[in-house]
Amino acid sequence: MIIPTMIAQAVAASGITGSFTLAIAGAGAALGIGMIGAKAVESVGRNPGAFGRVLTLAIIGMALAESIAIYALIRAFSNQ
Repeated sequence: MIIPTMIAQAVAASGITGSFTLAIAGAGAALGIGMIGAKAVESVGRNPGAFGRVLTLAIIGMALAESIAIYALIRAFSNQ
């Protein structure tokens, strides 16, 4: 339990604001969405008959990855 305390103290001491949190979450979400899209295209290339199922799963996965960035945006504007 000492690690979260150390991180909180480092963040408070360095003056890291919500914009840093938003940048990291946005970068992670962008990487996740890119990887999901790339793998969806790859899987449709291997099995074109599964296009509908792959598209559905890819859209759900992209929405879940994007929700992380939305949560970070909410935290950034609420100054947490």
